[in-house]
Amino acid sequence: MSTEETSRFVRLRVELVLEVDDVDAVTKAALRRIADDTDMPGDERAHAESAVTEDTAEALAYLVDPFDLVSEVPGVDLAQASWSCEQIDYDPDSPEWDLDEDDVDEDDEETVG
Repeated sequence: MSTEETSRFVRLRVELVLEVDDVDAVTKAALRRIADDTDMPGDERAHAESAVTEDTAEALAYLVDPFDLVSEVPGVDLAQASWSCEQIDYDPDSPEWDLDEDDVDEDDEETVG
């Protein structure tokens, strides 16, 4: 495929597992970010404050911004982003969480050079 035939758009998938050891610090930081957002309407602000106070994952969603991940990468512009946070059961010793695992589906064939 020539350069002219390839898309200029790339989907970057990132999965992070964060350990929160200071819920209050995360919640306070999210509340500060909401308070600093002068463009947020009052009813949306009240909903956001309630959400981040009740759920640490919601607070993290307000603090993590995909733009921050790529803003200093030369030659790229963020075209679209979506993200979410959820609380999970995490066992670092479980093979289910093996980060070195190949991302090859059973139906896909892996070729060796």
